Amino acid sequence: MKYLVMIYNDDSLIEALPAGEYETMMRGCIAHADDLRETGVLLDSQMLAAPAKATSLRTRNGRTTFMDGPYAEAKEYLGGFNLIEAADMDEAVRVAQEFPWSRTGRIEVRPVMDFEQVRLAFDA
Repeated sequence: MKYLVMIYNDDSLIEALPAGEYETMMRGCIAHADDLRETGVLLDSQMLAAPAKATSLRTRNGRTTFMDGPYAEAKEYLGGFNLIEAADMDEAVRVAQEFPWSRTGRIEVRPVMDFEQVRLAFDA
């Protein structure tokens, strides 16, 4: 089953790290991701640009509005994701725990629904 491992960052915690610690964490994370990719556990991973570079849109009553930057000011923001393959949620959480980012934000693990099954349910 596929799981999305979402990495949420808190810049104040990242900035509070000792000099060089963020770089060490990134190198370790990249090496760990490479290992997971080789074993077929990691299917995809991406880092996101800062929330200030985002555009949000919302449609209400047929009218779409656009907003530059993050929609909501939040201490933590989505900084990246890993799409993994795991037998169950317990295994997915174990994989997520191996990434260092729970120290500087939080990690959310969520099952990915099989969209083909969703499609079949609506085609019936």
